[in-house]
Amino acid sequence: MIAFLRGKLAEAYPHQAIVDVGGVGYATNIPLTTFDKLPQQGAEVRLLTHHHVTEREHTLFGFFTEDERDLFRLLIDRVSGIGPKMALSVLSGMPVAAFKDAVIRNDTAALARIKGVGKKTAERIVLELKDKVGVVDAWQAAEVARGTHDPKQAAISDAVLGLIALGYKQSEAQKTVNELVKASTEPVRADKLIREALRAMQ
Repeated sequence: MIAFLRGKLAEAYPHQAIVDVGGVGYATNIPLTTFDKLPQQGAEVRLLTHHHVTEREHTLFGFFTEDERDLFRLLIDRVSGIGPKMALSVLSGMPVAAFKDAVIRNDTAALARIKGVGKKTAERIVLELKDKVGVVDAWQAAEVARGTHDPKQAAISDAVLGLIALGYKQSEAQKTVNELVKASTEPVRADKLIREALRAMQ
């Protein structure tokens, strides 16, 4: 598993970036949101990656932020009928924050305007993310925590979102994280909560 690439930006196109890491060029498929944040060619860049493996090929997808990669993984893992190419189209067609807001508000019309999505896929995205995965509740909790500047609640929400991105249901992740927070006397950190929750849910 390749978790990230750090090196010189050798080439950049709207849907692909080539990163020179120690003399080896890694081609990564990227969304437009990542392309817009890339530095000048030849500058150092760090891209978070998702290594997608099929019977026919190995493909790297690159992202500038954790939010982009988490949403990409959520779409391909939890929404039926969405593969990596369509997930990239979603990210290219709408910023992560706007996508989350559209799902929370059941705004399928906004999602359907994304190239390649359409009405039926938009409805499926909302149905499966909101009702089956329960990720919307975690998104809303994260927004409230940031709005009230509550670092403890923000860490809890980030931990729950991290666990959902790894394949756990929102209710299961929330319950485990809450139990860990109650039992701990140390400062709450999202990364530590995720590690402890993974051990607890094995």
